[in-house]
Amino acid sequence: MSGEQLGEAALVERAGWLAALVGSLAAGVVEEHWNGADLARLASGADRSGARLPSQGWMALRRLGWAVQVPEGVYVPDRVVRIAQEQAGRVLRSAWWRAQITAALLATWPADPTRRTEAEWDALRTALPEGEAVASGVLLARTRQIAAFHAHHGRLPVDVTECESAPGAGGQVVLAAADQQLATLERCPDDPFRYAVLTLRLPVRPAPASRADWHPVRIRFRLPPHLPATAALCPPTLRIRQGRLLIDLPYALAAPKPQRAGHRTAVAFDRGLNTLLTGGTLRLTDETHPRVVTDGRPVYFRAAGVLAKADRLRIHGEHIGARIDQLRTLITSRQERGMRPDPHLVAKLAALQAERERVARRRTRLNAALARAAARFMVDHAIAAGASVIYLENLRDMEARGRGRTLNTRLSQTVRGALTAHTRHRAATRGIAVVIVPPRGTSKYCPRCLTAFRHHKAPNDPATGWAWATCPNQACGYSTGRDIAAWQRIGARGLTHQHQTCLDRAARVFVIRAVVEALDRASAVRQQTRDRTKSGPTNNRPVPGKRRRVPAPPETRAPTRARPGGKRPAGRTPTHPTHRSRRCSRQQGPNAIGTPARHQPDGAGLGAGFHRHAHATPARQRAGTSHPPPEHSRTPGIIQETQAG
Repeated sequence: MSGEQLGEAALVERAGWLAALVGSLAAGVVEEHWNGADLARLASGADRSGARLPSQGWMALRRLGWAVQVPEGVYVPDRVVRIAQEQAGRVLRSAWWRAQITAALLATWPADPTRRTEAEWDALRTALPEGEAVASGVLLARTRQIAAFHAHHGRLPVDVTECESAPGAGGQVVLAAADQQLATLERCPDDPFRYAVLTLRLPVRPAPASRADWHPVRIRFRLPPHLPATAALCPPTLRIRQGRLLIDLPYALAAPKPQRAGHRTAVAFDRGLNTLLTGGTLRLTDETHPRVVTDGRPVYFRAAGVLAKADRLRIHGEHIGARIDQLRTLITSRQERGMRPDPHLVAKLAALQAERERVARRRTRLNAALARAAARFMVDHAIAAGASVIYLENLRDMEARGRGRTLNTRLSQTVRGALTAHTRHRAATRGIAVVIVPPRGTSKYCPRCLTAFRHHKAPNDPATGWAWATCPNQACGYSTGRDIAAWQRIGARGLTHQHQTCLDRAARVFVIRAVVEALDRASAVRQQTRDRTKSGPTNNRPVPGKRRRVPAPPETRAPTRARPGGKRPAGRTPTHPTHRSRRCSRQQGPNAIGTPARHQPDGAGLGAGFHRHAHATPARQRAGTSHPPPEHSRTPGIIQETQAG
């Protein structure tokens, strides 16, 4: 460490050399052992002598004798070799799950892979490890992959290594596999709450020839503002993206352990297209035979504007892709005829490819922001309600088929996996469990009497549709929105099947795999009524929402156009049914979270951005809850992305 100050460009260049060196070494190991026998050997958990393999990837590869081939004339420290082996071990271990699914599909390959019979599905589930836990969408995707290989080669593949080429190790550096001889991380002594210092040995050239070509560099970077001061910093992961050095910084924080069962209060949410989340609170009574009751106050998270923006970006990306394909066809045709490609077409192709990557990055950031906002919404409502569990429906098997081009695309582009992951992560910091519930029948049956619903467009429109649901049972007569009925069924099913909850070790999330009919029939939801027992004096105070804030203006004998006096204004500012004013740019409904039917993206003009187009019901603190109110000033997280500087 010479004391020389490096600029950002020099730091990114040296970190890029390290990432390229680690990636090439790890890719060599993966490509050498990309075969079924080696994948099975690593997944067996035992070496040649029968001893148990360590959990660390680099140590397991060294126990098996899978060495890294360092190029001649290049000096690589042993800690860097360890990082490459760790990344290669993770890639090879993750491939074993795909190898098992491919092997089960090949062993039970049907006569018509596009249409399996019930017996063929049962045979496939039996051949799979934990067959009921594998999503049908994964099986269908692997079936299409094998069918494409069969159509191209005229035979079935031997295993997954023939269907897929050897994967890369990724352009990252996992410092968790190294020790303090290569990297050290500590909080900055001058400002330990805002900055941290990473000391790392980096190469001074792309191909370091000796130990002298590895110099230690001190990287001072800003910590995320939501990171608690009591959190313990863990070794980070380095990545190079768009000419910047990014640091994925994990941290450890003490948190209560989520419980698998024993819940009395829960919140449940149903996911939709127009209204992203609809949910509410349910409770189990303290009776001998507990019943599920709800206060009947739904909460909503509407993101029509954000989804509209994502849809516009998707259409824009599709148009760019079509133009790229056309340009590639023109360039290829000229090359096949022995002509030189047109420089103008080549330049236009490069520009369109860069534009498509930019649009893809914008879509990725928008989906990530939407998932984080929705997860925070659900966890905040769980904290405010004093709930110990959040029930979500399992949409892994949802496929968009036969519903039209537009609706199929919207269904396939819905944020699902990231939303569950962010919710589980945020809930874990408060000791709240996240349980995935089977979705079958949650929108079909009435939550009060479990009678099959009649679905139509609206309460006053009996035309066929799916927005509104009415119970045909005259003794019940429950009429509500389809999503409102769905979240009640999801929560009731979760509370009554608590003892059926298990841990999915692959996704690290609690799931309810199957529905017991007897328990499902006993999961009727009752409306929670207020206790109106006369046990004290009547409260004569006015309702807070209608309390008079200012005295009524005096009555005057002004002209007709002037505002009359003697009356107290109540409610919202009245709006004209057709005309809009600058003060009230949209219709004012009974709720403050209403989204206009016709979306007008004016957030960019007003400088509001994302939050202009996401409307959510504010979290209400329930009476008798012991949990603290939700924290709106901090967003805890395990892995965050910061820019070094």
